[in-house]
Amino acid sequence: MILTPHLILGAVIGSKIEYIPLAIILAFLSHYILDLIPHIEYSIKNIEKKQWQKSLPETIKIFLDFALGILLILFFSDNQPTVFICAFFAISPDGISFLNYFISNKILKKLSDFHHEKIHFLKNKKISIFWRILSQVLIVLISIFLLKN
Repeated sequence: MILTPHLILGAVIGSKIEYIPLAIILAFLSHYILDLIPHIEYSIKNIEKKQWQKSLPETIKIFLDFALGILLILFFSDNQPTVFICAFFAISPDGISFLNYFISNKILKKLSDFHHEKIHFLKNKKISIFWRILSQVLIVLISIFLLKN
């Protein structure tokens, strides 16, 4: 799943759960729950293959996706620190996978493999792109509604 739905749902959790340690745990777990839902992702093959000279377009996509999520949070939330902390923890499993491309570490590799092989198990199922996009759009729209209220 792209970063925006993860960020904004993490922000919702941070805005609704008053006990901060619980909010952080739930935001982190929300990442895996969202990734169970069929979705699309943009390619980061050049980053995965460490072909840095070709990875600029992928890096720009990641940055724009992240920026959109943060802008939506800024616009629709009360901008309390907990909202941003939980948004960060909601994308941290992708951050762990990203770190795994740079650092050879058994723990990072196991966490990344679990994320991509066990959680994204529907990625190879034949589900139309319409439903994969719609799932993410609905998550963002519902999250915006919850952030505003």
